[in-house]
Amino acid sequence: MNEIVPTHNIGDYVPMVDGPEKVSGRAKYTADLITPGMLAGHIFRSPYAHGEIVSVDVSEAAKLPGVKAIVTGADCDRTFGVLPIARSEHPLARDKVRYRGEPVAAVAAVDDATARQALALIKLTVRELPGYFTAKAALAPDAVTLHTRKPRNIERDVLFELGSVEQAFAEADLVREGTYNCAEVCQNQMEMHAAVADYDPGRDRMTVHASTQVPYYVHLMLSQILGMDMSRIRVVKPHVGGGFGCRTETLNIELIAALLARKVGGAVRMVVNREETFITHRGRPETDIRLKIGMRRDGRITAVECECDQRGGAHSGYGVVTILYSGSMLYAIYDLHNVKYVGRRVLTNTPPCGAFRGHGTVDVRFAFESLLDQMAGEMGLDPLLLRRANFLKAPTFTDNDLMVNSYGLPECVDWVEKASGWAARKGKLPRGKGLGFACSHYISGASKPVNWTGEPHATVKIKLDFDGSVVVLSGAAEIGQGSSTILVQTVAEVLGLDLSRVRVVTGDSEVVPKDNGSYSSRVTFMVGNAAIDAAQNLKSVLVAAAARKLEAKPEEIECLGELYRAGVQDKGLTFNEVVTEALKDTGTITVTGNYSTIPESHGGNKYRGAAIGGTMGYSYSAQVVEVSVDEETGVVTVDKVWVAHDCGKALNRLTVEGQVQGSVWMGMGQAMSEEAAYHEGLMLTANMLDYRVPTIQDSPPIEVGIVESNDPHGPFGAKEAGEGSLAAFLPALTNAIADATGIRFNDLPVTPDRVFAAIEKRRRALNGTAR
Repeated sequence: MNEIVPTHNIGDYVPMVDGPEKVSGRAKYTADLITPGMLAGHIFRSPYAHGEIVSVDVSEAAKLPGVKAIVTGADCDRTFGVLPIARSEHPLARDKVRYRGEPVAAVAAVDDATARQALALIKLTVRELPGYFTAKAALAPDAVTLHTRKPRNIERDVLFELGSVEQAFAEADLVREGTYNCAEVCQNQMEMHAAVADYDPGRDRMTVHASTQVPYYVHLMLSQILGMDMSRIRVVKPHVGGGFGCRTETLNIELIAALLARKVGGAVRMVVNREETFITHRGRPETDIRLKIGMRRDGRITAVECECDQRGGAHSGYGVVTILYSGSMLYAIYDLHNVKYVGRRVLTNTPPCGAFRGHGTVDVRFAFESLLDQMAGEMGLDPLLLRRANFLKAPTFTDNDLMVNSYGLPECVDWVEKASGWAARKGKLPRGKGLGFACSHYISGASKPVNWTGEPHATVKIKLDFDGSVVVLSGAAEIGQGSSTILVQTVAEVLGLDLSRVRVVTGDSEVVPKDNGSYSSRVTFMVGNAAIDAAQNLKSVLVAAAARKLEAKPEEIECLGELYRAGVQDKGLTFNEVVTEALKDTGTITVTGNYSTIPESHGGNKYRGAAIGGTMGYSYSAQVVEVSVDEETGVVTVDKVWVAHDCGKALNRLTVEGQVQGSVWMGMGQAMSEEAAYHEGLMLTANMLDYRVPTIQDSPPIEVGIVESNDPHGPFGAKEAGEGSLAAFLPALTNAIADATGIRFNDLPVTPDRVFAAIEKRRRALNGTAR
């Protein structure tokens, strides 16, 4: 007879629970939601980069047969934004247009063709103003302000100095300074932005289906813009085809669709094209960095000075948070004690930037790891030894009060060193081939949510009814990262049940509890902990029911998943029998699980904005990249990547490996080919041809090493796995190119033309023909 034991899944390779729907085509995305009588919505966008609106003439468009409604800025004087302190953006421009492509008016018509025809009849008249397309131009003393409330076009400036920076530089054996430029990049997710809004005038109720990472934020902003009580609004998140940060904010498309729906008293479907998706943007800002580091002979860092300017675009978005992250996250990876940071988020006449995978940390980490590698070379130190000289010792608090409880970076470095054969191969490869190394880290969700309500950080409910199925109800947004699978796993693990007995329901505000959303890698840590809490509460109910039925004490009950018994000699009760007993007198069982961060993780108050960067757990990553450089063409080929990621505990090894590989691949795009380029504010790369995302042909073998530091606060010890490995690829690549060619590249992306130009410049200098 087989012994009955609880089923365990944590640490296994578990297929995603929504995989069958996605691979079979049964999954419904927002654009798939079409019903009879639904109107088509389209947006009229500004062809001007900067100007005062004189008039928006929609009279001819309104006369077109089939046009049911038109909205302009005159229809909504309310502003929106992800941060309570920075809600300056109108769904449709009022008084001013601030970037090419900014929504000015929108049409709802009987079909797409009629709506597009109506757009051609709208006349926009503006009084043009100077356009500023770089941070430097917008900061010029004579520049016109984009927003009257933001003098000098600075959305947010940051200054802090912790320690004695000047003295620490004086004590250093080597001081080096570098300047770095990282181009603006877009998320370029597969699914284009879409929203379906349906207004019921009889009941004064609005339902919006949206491709979003944070349904709660969409709910908040719909209430704000429409002036409707939140109880009259329902937000539904269907399947989402990627986000990578651009959908953490409420986007204008969702709000415009709702404005049109209310005006027509019905349903409006709005699906923007690829160019409009690029222009809606919310990508990573172009960043200019000046970095100075002091170091002792043994590799210990004595001082850091970092100056960072970000071209934020025409509206704030996440900008305040982004510029703060860039400074705060200098810490928590190495043992730093004398740091000065100056950051400026600059408003420009380009589409608004926002949060992008690795939010706020990637560009500064590129500069930091690049300069460390350069200094290691000058000091004759192995780059790995230099990092080891600066390791933290957990548990600890950094000088800016960030809490570090688990720290697997040493093991990550050890793994990539061994896996890549670093010691035997570094500096010994043939001409044109090189190895590069770098490290990175990231948060497992912000300890303080940007829209603080005093509620728990995460809430999960579990429903158990007569059929014996366990239904997990969560507002956490599954966007392809595998969060729904993690919730099923954690609940099944606590109850000792097979995954097939647990189902998950997400994405409908009428059914599931509110969640703060899928951003900053918070879901596994926070919602996972809430799911464990809910499952433990349900288990207590079931144990009590089994104890009643078996006439035993609850502490005597052994839970074996499908069997509950009062001792090894007891025949026990099946799970279904326990459920039947538990349902007596009460009926359907619903339990709640909550999770909140602890105050110690909230960051400090040593400077304004110091709470940004605070988290319950940091992930860590180390990478070695091997490249081949063709000096005749400038083409760089990534031959292989070795990446180790400290995720605390790999709850699902399949998704952890996939997320880490995806991070590396996305970092490769930013490092080698991707760039949002503009001409006079017009985005030139707003399509899949000109915006050069790596293809499968460009993708190298990526060998993943999972490091498990078992965070004391994480669910089963887990931390984030989807963002922390991105940043390390960028400097590991350029460090590898420097190893292969002797030339350092401080500007991204490192395209073949730039590599060829640098090699040619060196060749001419050596030949005495430099020009």
